[in-house]
Amino acid sequence: MAGFVFYRGPSPIDGAPIVAIATLKSANSKTGNMVQTWILREDISPLDAIAAGADASICGNCAHRGPKRTCYVDVGKAPQGVWKAYHRGQYIDLSDDPGTIAILIAQRIVRMGAYGDPAMVPVAKWRALLAGSAGRTGYTHAWKRIWAQALRPYVMASVDSVAEQDIARAMGWRTFRVRTETEPLQANEFACPASPEGGQRKQCIDCKACDGGRAGKASAAIIVHGKMAKYFAVA
Repeated sequence: MAGFVFYRGPSPIDGAPIVAIATLKSANSKTGNMVQTWILREDISPLDAIAAGADASICGNCAHRGPKRTCYVDVGKAPQGVWKAYHRGQYIDLSDDPGTIAILIAQRIVRMGAYGDPAMVPVAKWRALLAGSAGRTGYTHAWKRIWAQALRPYVMASVDSVAEQDIARAMGWRTFRVRTETEPLQANEFACPASPEGGQRKQCIDCKACDGGRAGKASAAIIVHGKMAKYFAVA
């Protein structure tokens, strides 16, 4: 089995139909062979969603979407491929079968949102997916939303400035901050060990530091990367 659907329903942003898919094998050199999850518009492809501005349904108000994208995800590759595979019927729908999900995910590390924001999926579906897992990583740009607060134990608040970081921490979130090369690390913040500036010492599957939890624990930061990183300073 290549993967399965664990949620189908309306986006909390605009009510548009979305689908959340878990794929069971990954060759991602940064994350390692984690279970990857993809939150997608069900009705239109990821590339068409970006062109129409409809990716807000799955990305919310993330500062890295839009015409001058600074998102590191190459949407034309894995997200587009997963969406096409879904429409070919490649992924079985297990959204109402938590027992089978638990068997498939047992002792695996889950990446919550390889594409799309985890806050677009009800927290009950994440709890079902994570039951029996060996850990997870994840980030949300929706950390200010009331309906996203239940995700604080599971994911990091994705922030793009020190000011945002201060607000998120005051709200009880740990943070993952995207910074420029000239911005220093803040107190109680560490360089992502999977990044070049962190020495690429660990893959995410081994590190597992970006797993949410209590705000007092150290937070992570990474220098903006990917082919669209040149736009970050003016985003």
